[in-house]
Amino acid sequence: MGKKVVISFSGGKDSVLSLHKAVSLGYEPIALMTTINKNKGDSWFHDISSDLLKQVSLAINIPLLLVECSGENYENTFEIALKNMKNLGAEACIFGDIDIAHHREWGEIRCKNTGLEAIFPLWQENRETLVKEFIDLGYKAIIKKVNLKNMNVDFLGKTLSHKLLEEIKATGSDVCGENGEYHTFVYDGPIFSKEIPLKNTGDIINENTLVLKSY
Repeated sequence: MGKKVVISFSGGKDSVLSLHKAVSLGYEPIALMTTINKNKGDSWFHDISSDLLKQVSLAINIPLLLVECSGENYENTFEIALKNMKNLGAEACIFGDIDIAHHREWGEIRCKNTGLEAIFPLWQENRETLVKEFIDLGYKAIIKKVNLKNMNVDFLGKTLSHKLLEEIKATGSDVCGENGEYHTFVYDGPIFSKEIPLKNTGDIINENTLVLKSY
């Protein structure tokens, strides 16, 4: 196998696609690393429950490292977790960023401070091409969260498809959601041994975040 890597993993489509591409390039993932909001118990940014993340870890057969962070110590805690991964053999960290320079810079600084290489498999690819590739590969991602300034609640709970991408574009939003218009949870695809069975409770928190549970 190639270079051992840890995946900066949100559970959303970009991090899953970057994992898919990293494996295709010959890298060996030794862990999925997900930051958890210490106060809420769900993942930062996507609000995915630890239970669902653990099921993904089992389905794709890569160990999961949950990193509890508060807003104040986020960067420091992230770096401590990277150091632990380095001690376990990781040589690099994979990030799913596409083209936002300060996001890339953030990941590069964290890795530089911990002696790891930062790798960005999706970098400077066309946003729409990437999300269409994700769908065509056979991945299934449900819209978990929307920014109500860009999209309405009707998009919550829908699985990405080429048709849905056109509906997203019609709102004036970025089709890839790279500006935070929407976030996803990936529940099936080529690297999954089984589909994560989702139960849509219909419950919505903060007016824009769908509560997803597994059966």
